Amino acid sequence: MRTAFARRPIALLVALLLISYSSVGAQHDHRSDAASKSRLRLGTVHMPNSGAPAAQAAFRDGLAALHSFEYGLAARAFRDAQRLDANFALAYWGEAMTHTHPVWNQQAADSARGVLARYAHTREARRARAPTAREADWLDAVEVLYGAGGKAQRDTLYLHAMEKLAETYPDDMEAQAFLALAWLGLNQSIRATADYMRAGAIAARVMQRHPDHPGAAHYVIHAFDDPPHAPLGLDAARAYSRIAPDAPHAQHMTTHIFLALGMWEETVAQNVSAVGSQPWVAGHYTSWWHYALTQLGREHEATALRDSMRRSAKGVQTLSQLRIEAHHAVEFDRWDDSVFSAPVPAMRPDMRLWWHGMQGIAAARRGDRATSERHVREFEALLKSPALEPLNAPYRSATHNTLLASRAFAANDHAEAVRYARLAVALSDTLPADFGPPVFTMPPQELLAELLLASGQAAESQRAWQRALQLGPGRSRAFAGLARAARAAGDHVVADAALAQLERNWHRADPVPALLAELRRVAARP
Repeated sequence: MRTAFARRPIALLVALLLISYSSVGAQHDHRSDAASKSRLRLGTVHMPNSGAPAAQAAFRDGLAALHSFEYGLAARAFRDAQRLDANFALAYWGEAMTHTHPVWNQQAADSARGVLARYAHTREARRARAPTAREADWLDAVEVLYGAGGKAQRDTLYLHAMEKLAETYPDDMEAQAFLALAWLGLNQSIRATADYMRAGAIAARVMQRHPDHPGAAHYVIHAFDDPPHAPLGLDAARAYSRIAPDAPHAQHMTTHIFLALGMWEETVAQNVSAVGSQPWVAGHYTSWWHYALTQLGREHEATALRDSMRRSAKGVQTLSQLRIEAHHAVEFDRWDDSVFSAPVPAMRPDMRLWWHGMQGIAAARRGDRATSERHVREFEALLKSPALEPLNAPYRSATHNTLLASRAFAANDHAEAVRYARLAVALSDTLPADFGPPVFTMPPQELLAELLLASGQAAESQRAWQRALQLGPGRSRAFAGLARAARAAGDHVVADAALAQLERNWHRADPVPALLAELRRVAARP
């Protein structure tokens, strides 16, 4: 019987980012299958074992692919190793490990147990069959991961097992690397900064000793990919694409750091590499590629990419596609696209709420108060759904207040709009650290900054834009807003610096955005 990946309810902050990984798997397999006909360049790994010499190359490929989350490729390589040596204990361990994806909070425990059962039917039999004490210890750790109890409990027990294994074999870089990964997966995709810092510190030590280890670089990036910590991951990001050039996920992962630092050209280049020659479908890599193009002001390219993905979708509006549509509208100020007038597609209630919010904001931006009001009513009716995920409440409330702020501003009630925007900001500040393209496609802090300037509070708007740039470094929309607000507040030094940053982002913008032309004219006035 096929076992589906089990996922606990998690905050929509994370779910919106991770749901598109359903298409990431297809991206991985498409490219990896072609490359697997020859030896792949996936980095250097070393795990002492008693497997047959003929099976070692396949085992190393599987282990390296596992560290780069190329799970399909890893599983095939581990099965090749088993075919070459049916007694290869760690080849079964490795295949079982492909059924847990810690950073994505995904686990197919029954499938993993089936893999282990092929080696031997019981835990005791598997330990007795293991040729060495070290291999028996690795099997014990995976037994805990797929043992009794709920996923969160097993993940915690697995962390303790990996701590023991790493302590027993302090020079085993694989034990250290998988310990770092266990820390990343401890909190069920709800980022706990302290745990991520532990993971990053462990992975960084492995990388220092073994600079070509794919897991070390990968886990450093995951640990530090939020804006406050991203500088700590820059060296790993620059190294990872070189370490594992044949892993599409490795090419993409570098941009977790690049994007957090506002390095837009690098973000485009690495996601283009990750996508390869396959069709442009809306997915994780293509959405990051498109988002970086919006920050560079390259509207022609972004529109061509978006339209290509629309054609590939054949009229089916997936969450990934809708997020691309939303970012396109927000960043290029394009609110009149027909996508915002189409019926809300059948999605989970939390996702439908998000899209009602975007459609209501789009209507308010167009000045269509009646449509905006309709989406407010539909949003509020859907809030009563018993199917909503409880942990998503802060996100829903922040989105609701963003929608209400937009409606109030469209009605020229600036004071009420600012009040709702402040509530949205306060709620968004309670959520875990953001990474990647903004989960709030209309960032509450930026909306507040806009509304403050529109209501004549230029100095406070300037401070709000500066805070927005701390949350989303390098965002062109925030540089433009800061330039306008600082100019209105009489702070020409800050205004000129923000305009210079915007010019750098938009040095190849096509066409020259009207906003940039306006800012240039204002800056040129005596």
